[in-house]
Amino acid sequence: MATVRDVSIDVQDIIDDFTYHRNMQKCWGPYTRAFHQTIFFPMNLWERHRITTKLHKIIIKAIKAIPERNQLRGVDRSEGGRDCDHSQINIYGESSLFFKDDELVGIKDAKEKLVGWLLSGEPRRTVISVVGMGGSGKTSLVADTFNSQTAKFDCYAWITVSKTYNIEGLLRVLIKELFGSAMERVPQDLSSMSQIQMVELLANYLQPKRYVIVFDDVWDINLWRQINGALPDGTHGSRVMLTTRREDIASFSFGFGCHVHSVQPLKENEAWVLFSKKAFSGLPDNSCPPEFEHIARDLVGKCKGLPLGIAALGALMSTKRLASEWTNFYATFNWELTNNPMLEVVKRILMLSFHDLPYRLKHCFLYMCIFPEDYEIECDRLVRLWMAEGFVEKVRWAKPEELAESYIAELTCRCMVQVVKREPYGRAKALKMHDLLLELALSISEVEKFCTVYNEKKLNEDKRAPYRLSVQANYGKQAHRDMSKVRTFFIFAPNMTDSSSVEKLPSDFKLLKVMDLRHVPITKLPDQLVKFYNMKYLNLKGTQVKELPRDIGNLHNLEILDIRHSKIRILPAGVVKLQNLRHLLMYHCNFQDLFRSYYFFDGTKVPQGICKLKSLQVCDAIELEGTLVKQLRQLTQLSRMSITNVRESDEEDLCKSLESMKLIEHFFVHTSNEDEVLRLDALPSAPPLLKALGLIGKLEKVPLWFHSLFSLTQLRLHWSRLTEDFLPYIQALPNLSILRLNNAYLGNQLVFHSGFPKLSELYIMELPKLNAIIIERGAMPTLQRLVITECVELKQLPNGIDHLTCLQSLSLVSVPNELVERIRNEGSLDRSKVMHISDISYHYKTELGWSGERLRSSLQWVVQPSSTPVSILSRDGLPILPGN
Repeated sequence: MATVRDVSIDVQDIIDDFTYHRNMQKCWGPYTRAFHQTIFFPMNLWERHRITTKLHKIIIKAIKAIPERNQLRGVDRSEGGRDCDHSQINIYGESSLFFKDDELVGIKDAKEKLVGWLLSGEPRRTVISVVGMGGSGKTSLVADTFNSQTAKFDCYAWITVSKTYNIEGLLRVLIKELFGSAMERVPQDLSSMSQIQMVELLANYLQPKRYVIVFDDVWDINLWRQINGALPDGTHGSRVMLTTRREDIASFSFGFGCHVHSVQPLKENEAWVLFSKKAFSGLPDNSCPPEFEHIARDLVGKCKGLPLGIAALGALMSTKRLASEWTNFYATFNWELTNNPMLEVVKRILMLSFHDLPYRLKHCFLYMCIFPEDYEIECDRLVRLWMAEGFVEKVRWAKPEELAESYIAELTCRCMVQVVKREPYGRAKALKMHDLLLELALSISEVEKFCTVYNEKKLNEDKRAPYRLSVQANYGKQAHRDMSKVRTFFIFAPNMTDSSSVEKLPSDFKLLKVMDLRHVPITKLPDQLVKFYNMKYLNLKGTQVKELPRDIGNLHNLEILDIRHSKIRILPAGVVKLQNLRHLLMYHCNFQDLFRSYYFFDGTKVPQGICKLKSLQVCDAIELEGTLVKQLRQLTQLSRMSITNVRESDEEDLCKSLESMKLIEHFFVHTSNEDEVLRLDALPSAPPLLKALGLIGKLEKVPLWFHSLFSLTQLRLHWSRLTEDFLPYIQALPNLSILRLNNAYLGNQLVFHSGFPKLSELYIMELPKLNAIIIERGAMPTLQRLVITECVELKQLPNGIDHLTCLQSLSLVSVPNELVERIRNEGSLDRSKVMHISDISYHYKTELGWSGERLRSSLQWVVQPSSTPVSILSRDGLPILPGN
């Protein structure tokens, strides 16, 4: 396998080298091309000869490897952990049936829930699914529940399914288990029965009985389709339980009664108790020696609440008595996870999830090991990176962005990544990878030569030229000597102060495709950047770079350019040559002015020919000048666009441009100043696919097409200063989830009569005359979060807030003290109206910055003062606290 992999890499090197020279020639002008073709004709022949020679050597190398491959075929396929012994994993799962109660930690609440579902009065068959990542304790939880309740059923069975089940064998085992549990004789002709006969036998046998059956480790929903007919839906209160790593299986429609329990990681104290039981079982009270505690807690932290990892790690560490042994183990944790026999079961169970991934997702999963431990990965960023790397399939019926989104959904569904932020309508916004899965990905990546990571633990160890390089420590000239094969280059160095080494990249960096320098404090791009002809992705977000190279147009293959929050305010004319550019991200924020003024964001000046970029999908944000607003109507393929410096006189051209963008989903418009009126009435109807709309500037009236925003999920009105009641125009919008109002209304009252069926978040900010909010019964039935900021005349809670039964969070920022006092103390006038809200916070500004109190947390009344020297508010009207 190693030889095949090396040959594959060598072939890719030749292809990329050839592509590089082809792309370089595209940059030549007609005279230069003619000159080179005449003068350098022998050189071109030599270049082709060089490539041919390399290919010939690779062919010889591959032919020589054939006998070796045949000799090893069927003998050793274990490299990289490719084959998992399913029988060993099945044995581990079935052993959960014999765990003692004192070996299980943190399952009390979950077990009570499962028992409640098992013994509920529902007479019809009910399916209970337990879902979680490998090693999360699904089987142990279900086994403990199952063992404690079998006496309440006429017959029962535990079936371990696994990936490679045989349906006929599974049915035979099921029959034996059920008959055996009821102390009845198994049919003698069972071994000769067909699948149909066994299904019929089971259906007849179970029809009059109350049964409970567990299917452990289900990987394929086809199992249910094959076995459903054997499990009658009677009226005796039968139950079927299954465990799975896949959310799509757990949420499948199994029939009349379905319940899903998602296994959560152990809490920090529970994880420590489990680890101590395993690691220090020979010590009084399982107490950890003080000299080990710091490292022990760090090791437990790496498991992120995963019971299997904690238990296996504790058992292993119980054999180590010296502090030096603990220190050395922690320093080589990645190697230990891959090679230590006592952690083999952890590796096998996690590897099983990896090997079950479709081929297209394996590279996507491994790619996430480029990011540091505990790094929060934005889904939009990941989508763009996967596209640039070529991981996304090309199909006619879908955009690559849509396919990449589906890849994220599938990895999430398989519990391979953790969603840490979601949009209100359910889309994943940010991800993290579990530490143990990250270590697994790193070990696979090392074998597959997929990615090389340099951090404090690993510097200058590997002399092989890296293919993808992730620098997670201060980058220096000696980080890696050979950069000739680097295609992907990341730097994650938040403490970097000297950027000179980045500004002078090695000259043999020419095959680079992806360069991500996000938040690296560079001020100047390397001169040779314009000669990286294969580059597809360039991220300069948050850097100090002030300008792009004049010859940026040489990068014909560039698909993603991100200069957000950098110092670049003008794009060079060469940008119009980037015909493959799909995402152009270039808005800028002055974070000190986000809330306290009309200002919202800045755009970037672009050359007049920007509309020649026919591949452009995202253009965020353009600063309008001259006749540019007329040219925008040519960008009919855009799905996301923001524009600034809009004037009242631009109405007709702006509306015509917007009307031509039939695919637009996200549109923000920012007027040139706070007194400029934003006019949009010339637009006959709303774009049909529009999901997010932001209007920053003065509105004299509500646009007539607001009522037709049927796809809209997010609406922001910023400094609109409307005098008419705008709520009736939007209350019937069927998909509106987030509504942000910042100085949007000059009236005295906001009255929510009805509607807003899917609104989950409402932000009411700086409405200067607002003295009352009225919420009538039935309005905003799904609202979960309410933020009220700097409404200086609002001295009482919204009337009808007690109607918002789904409300979970109430944030009050710089509101009159009278409002807060009405809920602060027991017996306060309005306290009874907010008893259903789990979290209530109050922030106010002082001379030293923002201070705050958490008045209610997790349905408990508390007063927790806090303060921060930060003196600015976010776009959502909340203080920007340290770490945000």
